[in-house]
Order: sequence, then C-alpha cells, then structure tokens
Amino acid sequence: MASYLRFWLGIFIFTHFLAAVIMLTALAWTKIAEIIYPSEPAAAVSVTPPSLTAPAGAASPLPPGASPSPSGTDGSSVPASSSTPAITDAIKLIIPVAGVRAASLRDTFADARSQGRVHNAIDIMAPRGTPVLAASDGEIARLFSSVRGGNTIYQFSPDKKMVLYYAHLERQADGLAAGHYARQGEVIAYVGDTGNAGAGNYHLHFAVWLINDPKRYWDGVNIDPYPILRNAP
Repeated sequence: MASYLRFWLGIFIFTHFLAAVIMLTALAWTKIAEIIYPSEPAAAVSVTPPSLTAPAGAASPLPPGASPSPSGTDGSSVPASSSTPAITDAIKLIIPVAGVRAASLRDTFADARSQGRVHNAIDIMAPRGTPVLAASDGEIARLFSSVRGGNTIYQFSPDKKMVLYYAHLERQADGLAAGHYARQGEVIAYVGDTGNAGAGNYHLHFAVWLINDPKRYWDGVNIDPYPILRNAP
C-alpha cells in the first residue's frame, strides 16, 4: 500500500514539476523573442477636440463626393465667434443685398436660435427676388442646398483665408458654379425664404468665418459681419 502511494505521489510531483519547467521555458522564450524581435510601438492616436464647423444657419460644405453632414442650422456645433478690430479692418465688404443701406442693418450675430444655438450671422431683410451681391471678390467655393440653410453659396475671400456664406436664397444666379471668380458687387443670387427662414420671411442670412485649415474650409471661427457692414460704402 505504501509503495502504491509513493508511486502516485511521485507521478504527481513529476507532472507538476514538468508543468513548471514548461511554463518557465515559455516565459524565457517570450522575453528572448521580445529582445530579438522588438514589437513596433502602437501608433499615436490624435485626439481632436469637437470640431468648429460651419456657422449657425449654414449647411456644412464638403469636398466633392462626400456626403453632407449637418452643421450650424443643420444641427451641429458652431464656430467660436470673433470680431476683433484687426479682423474687421482686414476685410472690406459691401452690403450683399442690392439697395440696402447700412443704417437699416441690425446686429443679429448673438441672437439665440432653436436647440440652444447662436445665430453667428446677420439677417438682412429685403423683398423676395432682390439681387444678392458678392460682398467681396473671391472664388465661389460651393453651391449647396440643405433643409435649414435652403439654397446657399460659399465664397472664398481673395486670399482664401475667409469664407463668405449666403443662405435662404430663392435661387443662385443663372450659370453660377463652383470655381467661378465673382467680383465684388456681382449678382450671384436672389433673396428668398428657403430652408428654415419661414414662409414669407424673405431675407439674406450672411455669415463670415476665418478658415482654420485650408483642407477643411468649412471649419473656422465666426466673425460678426455687422461691424464690417455698418461701415460699408
């Protein structure tokens, strides 16, 4: 009986010893492999803060072929605002609606909008069909249509550091297309009430923002147009 127990005890000790040897050998080979074949470091993950996107009332422009994502009046975040004297002095705009005088403008930049949004633009009231004028020289970046912005135009400033945004248009001017270089005062569209302007509430929603990244010109920092336009000729 005693020899029988010693036999199985020996088997038990041997199997556990063998398992320990195998485990230690595997760990040793793992360490050796790490020294001989070091693994590449994990790729750095770039964490980007919430994007500053097109202004309230805007529909975010996108590169050709991309699907439009909501922005501004289409439901996403709105760029930070700025109206420093340096900025307002750097760009010379005309009032982008024919026949409207500076004295009739009202600063609606900070006005509240639905869903906790801020307007970040100026509304210029005018009868339906009033010509909308290019506020500056600059290339037409995009013609776009959205549920909230309605018919819209995105125009670069001459140095392509800013975007001028025209929304709620009845329609764009005949033949206008992306890539056209508009001249200041050129008729590019007509005042309307498309998008979420409200039936019969004819006006131009006009916004200006600084471009942060030329590859993402729909992102930027909003500028209050009112201080610029109130001194416009």
